[in-house]
Amino acid sequence: MKRQVLLLPLLAACIWSAEPIDTAVVRRQIDSIQSSLHWQTGHIALPGGKTELRLPDGYRYLNPQDAQTVLEQLWGNPHGEGTLGMVFGPGQNPVMAGGWGAVVTYTDDGHIDDEDAAKTDFGDLLKKMKEASDEQNQERAKQGYAKVHLKGWAEAPHYDASMRKLFWAKDLEFEGQGEHTLNYFVRILGREGVLEINAVSSLSELARVKEGMAVLNTAADFTTGNRYADFNKGTDRMSKLGVAALIAGGAGIAVKVGAFKWLIGILIAAKKFLVVGFIAMVAAIKGWWARRQAAQAAKLENERFG
Repeated sequence: MKRQVLLLPLLAACIWSAEPIDTAVVRRQIDSIQSSLHWQTGHIALPGGKTELRLPDGYRYLNPQDAQTVLEQLWGNPHGEGTLGMVFGPGQNPVMAGGWGAVVTYTDDGHIDDEDAAKTDFGDLLKKMKEASDEQNQERAKQGYAKVHLKGWAEAPHYDASMRKLFWAKDLEFEGQGEHTLNYFVRILGREGVLEINAVSSLSELARVKEGMAVLNTAADFTTGNRYADFNKGTDRMSKLGVAALIAGGAGIAVKVGAFKWLIGILIAAKKFLVVGFIAMVAAIKGWWARRQAAQAAKLENERFG
């Protein structure tokens, strides 16, 4: 049965209500959510049987149900398509300030021909992505959403042809927000699909997120029989995408890309609930209501080309 976590509605009520704040109730809600999560470590056989994680010491995994609780109930993201779970690094948890978690998904769109990886001019690709983002901002403004500006690569794309693994990161600016947002991506190509690992944080956390995502890049893989080298041209499906399209899709280039579109661009500020004093938490949530508009703008950006 799906858990109904009331933390965000409770905080909202406290913010706008003239009644005294019962901090003990809020703390109990947070403690209850934390204690309900089922953490796993070590070797994780991900749902579907095609992919797996071999997590080093300190890294912890949440199953899809718990991941949904974190993403939608704790962090306030809109309802999205199913995930394979989430991973948190050493010392990280879903409610700590400055923390981050990585969402794991799988896209079953067929085998990707990676021939274009060595030929792609990522500088030119970035230019096209910025142009597409600018065009979409006009539509977002008409819809009443805040504009989202792609400022550049936070980490330039890199494809390891021997391991069939791709990573890159984007620097995003949400209109009206002081701090830029970091989107960090890892893609692992398989026999008939792509294993996706996405992390969202403040741009100031780039060094820490980069280190953690490098660990997950190594820890994640396909199972025997489902790896890129296992592709059978006679029986397996081919994808219409290439490596460049995997990168460009999240910024709105007109190609069909992965399943977890709504995550890209969600502000990390939507989940910074540090339990060190409820008054500080309430002040942070007041800003959160305004930033929800930016999150919805990111959702519109990705759904448009889904």
